[in-house]
Order: sequence, then structure tokens, then C-alpha cells
Amino acid sequence: MPGPKPYRRSLWRRGLNAVVRPLARAGLTGPRTYLLTVAGRSTGKPWSTPVSIVEEGGERWLVAPYGDRSWVKNARASGVVELRRGRRRERLAVEELAPEDSVPVLRRYYELGRVTRPFFDVGSNSPHEDWLAEAPRHPVFRLRP
Repeated sequence: MPGPKPYRRSLWRRGLNAVVRPLARAGLTGPRTYLLTVAGRSTGKPWSTPVSIVEEGGERWLVAPYGDRSWVKNARASGVVELRRGRRRERLAVEELAPEDSVPVLRRYYELGRVTRPFFDVGSNSPHEDWLAEAPRHPVFRLRP
């Protein structure tokens, strides 16, 4: 089995984000899609990107399907992010989960998000050990008010 697809910030992906970003801002995307804004770790300038949230049992998580992207590093540095969907804005604290704690969230994210599956080196039926090995490649943050 070939490894996971590498993330590339291609022209297609930049175009897709350019379309999804204003739709998320207006609240016109799917129920799990939000516009994430976080301050840059060196500039302090706000950066925004569309993200999909996992919600279950009254808890919410932010998953980085493409790995340690800039927004992940910025969220780690600031500890706070803003989620926007339509007129609703929330400022939330982020707490990164340990790989063992992130496995159930990653499995749920994988079930819900077909678009990002090629970036995972596991499948729905993969054993827990494989998911545990995969977890460090996809940071997961618990969102707290």
C-alpha cells in the first residue's frame, strides 16, 4: 500500500480555500465547516483558513488532517483561536491532545471527512496500533470556551 498523499499548497487547493473561506464567513458551508482565525506566531497578524470540526458528546475538536501546517503552529503558540460561521464568532482556548487521546477523534474525523482520507496512512478497519502510530502526524486540539 502506498503511503499517504503529501499535502501540497497547489493552485487548486488555494483556489478551493479562496472559495470556501468567504462561504464559511457567511455561514453557507456544511455544518462542520468553520473559518479558523489565529494570530501569527511571529507577526501577530491574523490568518484564516477553513477547517472542519468534530463534535461529539458536547465536546469539540479541531483536527489537522494535513499535519503541522502554519495554523497548527500558530494555535500552539497562542493557545487561542477564533471560529467563525456566519455571524457567530467564538474565541476558544485550544489544548493539544496526546496521540493516545487523539485516536478516537481521528477515527471519527476520518469517518466524516472523505476529502482528507488520502492524507492518512490508515483506513476505517485499521487496528488501534496503526491509528496510534498515525496520530502524531495529525495534531488534534480540544476546543474550550
